[in-house]
Amino acid sequence: MPASPKITQIETLACDAGWRNYYFVKISTDEGIVGWSEYDEGFGNPGIAAIIQQISPRLIGQSVMDHEKIFALLQNAMRPALGGLIGQAMGAIENALLDAKGKALGVSCAQLLGGKVRDRAPVYWSHCGTWRISRKPHYLPMIETRDDVVSLGREVRDKGFKALKTNVYRYVDGKPVGWATGFGVPFEPGLNVDRKVTRGIIDHIAALREGAGPDVEILLDLNFNARTEGYLELLRALSDTELMWIELDTLNPRALASIRRHSHHPIASCETLVGPAAFVPFFAEQAMDVAIIDLLWNGAWQSMKIAAMADAHDVNVAPHNFYGHLATMMNAQFAAAVPNLRIMETDIDRLAWDDELFTHAPVFEDGCIVISDRPGWGTEPIEEALRRYPPNTHLNPVGLITHGRKAP
Repeated sequence: MPASPKITQIETLACDAGWRNYYFVKISTDEGIVGWSEYDEGFGNPGIAAIIQQISPRLIGQSVMDHEKIFALLQNAMRPALGGLIGQAMGAIENALLDAKGKALGVSCAQLLGGKVRDRAPVYWSHCGTWRISRKPHYLPMIETRDDVVSLGREVRDKGFKALKTNVYRYVDGKPVGWATGFGVPFEPGLNVDRKVTRGIIDHIAALREGAGPDVEILLDLNFNARTEGYLELLRALSDTELMWIELDTLNPRALASIRRHSHHPIASCETLVGPAAFVPFFAEQAMDVAIIDLLWNGAWQSMKIAAMADAHDVNVAPHNFYGHLATMMNAQFAAAVPNLRIMETDIDRLAWDDELFTHAPVFEDGCIVISDRPGWGTEPIEEALRRYPPNTHLNPVGLITHGRKAP
């Protein structure tokens, strides 16, 4: 009979990640098996650690093998406020339970999710240029000019990646300047789009294309940075630009469906939804071509349910992943098991100390992440290393370090 480790303690840990922190759940058991997961408090979601600490006592003594039962117990306890931060806390716990269960059984989490359908998953180089431009000096070489953007496109191609995703930039005196009104940079609550922005996007994509060449796919992320009118204006401006997809966010499924009908490019969306039920109206409206699922927010078991709904609606999925190495390995296990995968997001630009923090770093070959067969997620944080990089306390609610300065 397989072991049935019982939960003895649930802890949250954090460490410095430059312009943000990395956050982890650690579940200890009576048999010495430890389950880990990564979560995030820097993407407009502060307070998850406090929720985990509040709900953890309910789980002491439960078997890590019964993760679906535990998820249901938490649903019962917090049904009036499911979703949002509560849902993300539950997802973080579910993911740590899956890691512990995989280790108890001696199998990878992909095996728990149904088994591998692929040994490698295609990835795109996310925040390509974004981190080197707006998170200085954490990512090298830093980008100062349009020529630097061209060089980055060339680097993506030369390193064998087949796709990259960038954000919205325009050029002022030859230097790239970000535009993220949905996040208050600059502050413009109307979320209106002007011609300088549309021209800037086209120029920025052209610079990346110049370096990357004709065969590298380019994805554009518009985030929450416009309303329906503005998105439609941007789509018209980009209609003749080669793009793999345009990613954008709105919480109105009918608006998103209308945007999709007017787009010359596939639309990817839904990365900020929590729980399978939140995706239902978007599938019902046929609102997106690719459903983006945040594994950290939803939990891997719940994410498989979302992916199954997407499959029933003839829609592929893509993991939302811009966190630490543990999160990348977690998403890789999901990407290995889910049949209707489009592509996986990952950040190739890394902090200088990222590899120090984990037992194993992701391995990329020929534009794909290699799927680990090690038990659980295939990596875990090294607690001694986390202590060498104590969490940064100078963060604003969206995770940008201020130190008395205006966030970039």
